[in-house]
Amino acid sequence: MVRFEQVAFMTVHLDWPPDVVDRLIKEARQKGLSLEAYVLQTVLQQSSNVAPAIDDAENHRRRQEAAARILEIQKRVKPDPEGWTSRDYINRGRR
Repeated sequence: MVRFEQVAFMTVHLDWPPDVVDRLIKEARQKGLSLEAYVLQTVLQQSSNVAPAIDDAENHRRRQEAAARILEIQKRVKPDPEGWTSRDYINRGRR
């Protein structure tokens, strides 16, 4: 027994310039698709490639938190008393 799922479709009417429609029809034909199938495929690909947007307030909050963490780390980490860098310690004894 074969079951078919019922899918609700929505009709959309778009008023596009004729040159845009002609270009889309040409691209659809090159891919062997109808205009409707091509537009649907293109829209679905675009929507899957879009990352969720983070608003400016959230970005600002994250930057502030990162800056605060960096400042806390800088309070604990003291410069080397002899002025050596990490690279100096790595190369110590190699020469």
